[in-house]
Amino acid sequence: MFKKIKAWAKNLKRQIFVLYLAYKDKRVPLFAKVFTACVVAYAFSPIDLIPDFIPIFGYLDDLILVPLGVLIALKMIPKDVISDCEIKAEAMMKNGKPKNWVVALIIVLIWSVIALWAVMKMYQLFN
Repeated sequence: MFKKIKAWAKNLKRQIFVLYLAYKDKRVPLFAKVFTACVVAYAFSPIDLIPDFIPIFGYLDDLILVPLGVLIALKMIPKDVISDCEIKAEAMMKNGKPKNWVVALIIVLIWSVIALWAVMKMYQLFN
């Protein structure tokens, strides 16, 4: 059973790398690029919609939202682009995740603004 889960997770990771490469391809329509970029950003982001420390629900987004997003994104992208990107993704998986510090900074800033807003609301509520 664990072998199946491990194989599924590895395949999902490969598909995310395929999507990462595909959203940069000029042959992909704009609407598919935007959706694919969102799926890849969410999959690579260390910040989840539902935090993992929340029992059961914390992992549901990883088990449902990411695979569902990957499935929809793969259907939006032309088959020839996917086959080209699959070859590149194999090599990329050996090297690890791509690093984009600008996007990481934007994600941290967004979550910081949300946290600051929440703290301010809590302060207003208790005073």
